Amino acid sequence: MRPEQLRIGVVDSGVPEPRAGYDAAFVIRDAALWQAEADPDHLGHGTRVAEVIHHMLPEAEIFSAQVFMERLATTATQVAAAIDWLVEQEVNLINLSLGLRYDRAPLRDACHRALKRGVLVSASAPARGDAVYPSAYPGVFRMTGDARCGRDEIAHLETAFADFGGCVLPVDENRDYSGASLGCAHMSGHLGRYLIQTDRPRLSAARAWLIEQAVYQGPERRGADER
Repeated sequence: MRPEQLRIGVVDSGVPEPRAGYDAAFVIRDAALWQAEADPDHLGHGTRVAEVIHHMLPEAEIFSAQVFMERLATTATQVAAAIDWLVEQEVNLINLSLGLRYDRAPLRDACHRALKRGVLVSASAPARGDAVYPSAYPGVFRMTGDARCGRDEIAHLETAFADFGGCVLPVDENRDYSGASLGCAHMSGHLGRYLIQTDRPRLSAARAWLIEQAVYQGPERRGADER
């Protein structure tokens, strides 16, 4: 795949300047789900995620599905609709730097549909603690942050919580905004690099490629009691 053919979907709080045909919002109004025109990102979360992906894959087209509006809270129904819309836009990869506490059928089914269409799905997972969704679904890459990683480095974690970890910093390296969300964005950037190198992407091959590229094996060790 040529870099300019790569399409990446980002489910988040949007981007600073939405573009018709590349951006859409999924909102709950009057107890119903609506697709609407996207507003500019008021939270900055989606902007930082998209900046990381664009930095790593400057020629790729980024499609933004806005599910966070005035605060970082959304529903499984909104995220599921966002995933379905991105699949309709024929994206190759979907980044979800988010995690919902409960398993919900609409979200589970949307992820299944995306994976069945051959779309890679990358979602944030906690480095420790309870599982979140959609990262806990089979076939979804469980991505988190790893403080050891530079921007071009990968950690193959293979823990009960996450599969891979990436750089935690935004493009401007402001540590006030570091975290698992940006680790997920970096790992989506790495998956995009894998897609550029192949004409027949497969989930198992993508996983094997990430493992081969990993600079670190196993989780971070933070103290003698964790060795």
